[in-house]
Amino acid sequence: QVQLVESGGGLVQAGGSLRLSCAASGQPYSRHAMGWFRQAPGKEREFVAASSWSGGSTYYADSVKGRFVISRVNAKNTVYLQMDNLKPEDTAVYYCAVKPSWADVAPLKGYEYDYWGQGTQVTVSS
Repeated sequence: QVQLVESGGGLVQAGGSLRLSCAASGQPYSRHAMGWFRQAPGKEREFVAASSWSGGSTYYADSVKGRFVISRVNAKNTVYLQMDNLKPEDTAVYYCAVKPSWADVAPLKGYEYDYWGQGTQVTVSS
């Protein structure tokens, strides 16, 4: 059974940085896209960033372009989200997700992902 464990969330002041990690275990496949999504209170879950299995293709929501960077270390089955210049509107629970994929692309829609982590809270104070 696939398990995803996120870590790295916390409280930070506006303009600060955080690095989220998501470690995957139990997957019987070698290639998988990984993505980050977030959900703020009272709002729908939204796409943040995604990486193809090789890391060669990355995708970002317009709201985080230039501030967030997704990366992965396949040998560790881990994906990271470096978040810089954080803003109060980035406050949300952040979830990582995995989709087995032989194609070197990553989906941007949450329903296309098969496995999800439990989430980690990110709070940005003004």
